[in-house]
Amino acid sequence: MEAAPSRCLFLVFLFTCELTPDAAAEIQESSDGPGASQEPVWLTDVPAAMEFIAAAEVAVIGFFQDLEIPAASIFHSMVQKFPDVSFGISTDSEVLAHYNTTGNTISLFRMVDNKRLDLENEDIESIDATKLSRFIEINSLHLVTEYNPVTVIGLFNSMIQIHLLLMMNKASPEYEERMHRYQKAAKLFQGKVLFILVDSGMKENGKVISFFKLKESQLPALAIYRTLDEEWDTLPTAEVSVELVQHFCDGFLKGKRLRENHESEEKTPKVEL
Repeated sequence: MEAAPSRCLFLVFLFTCELTPDAAAEIQESSDGPGASQEPVWLTDVPAAMEFIAAAEVAVIGFFQDLEIPAASIFHSMVQKFPDVSFGISTDSEVLAHYNTTGNTISLFRMVDNKRLDLENEDIESIDATKLSRFIEINSLHLVTEYNPVTVIGLFNSMIQIHLLLMMNKASPEYEERMHRYQKAAKLFQGKVLFILVDSGMKENGKVISFFKLKESQLPALAIYRTLDEEWDTLPTAEVSVELVQHFCDGFLKGKRLRENHESEEKTPKVEL
């Protein structure tokens, strides 16, 4: 059976880039750090909760009516694992009512596509550390999300159908400056385009790069992709500027291409007999 077109790149990402020991170690390493000593922020009223969510790229809030349930202690244990996620907790009845929670609920709010995802009722009753950790890992999409076999699931579950990938080596001396500009550009397309970083220095990401018919010598490069119909375009570039990224995205959104569609390149004329 042929895979649905909108999932072909997803399958390339997920099944050709297995979570190798090195990749797993890098993901784990990114979860270690100063967050180990932090606690969730107590949200005592509605304005505090609204401000907390608005200030975070990804916020995870435990709306608990009962702090003695196992899910509450499991929730606390997540803070040290995800230093780039903001954790809050509330037992205030007005806060729970404002967010339409009728029972114990853990909600993830993300800025990039203004989406809320909930774990409630039966999910909360059966939750363990592994399940909650995976829920957060999969759905923690940032203004710029680094690709790995876990985040790709959340990327393709987002309602945003346009994905922009920056493929470059994180070990490059220019990495920090390029990422700073890339993140600035991401803010201009919030809610329209998902910005993704693909580390070309990781061997397992080679299939992602080759999907866009790019060679190592052409990197760094931008690739833009629409999940609905698999239209895509690429732009090898030595510099990553806000203006360049904006122009590339605007052109794609308006239907302009810097190269012919890859399908027309591979298509051969039919000959009638």
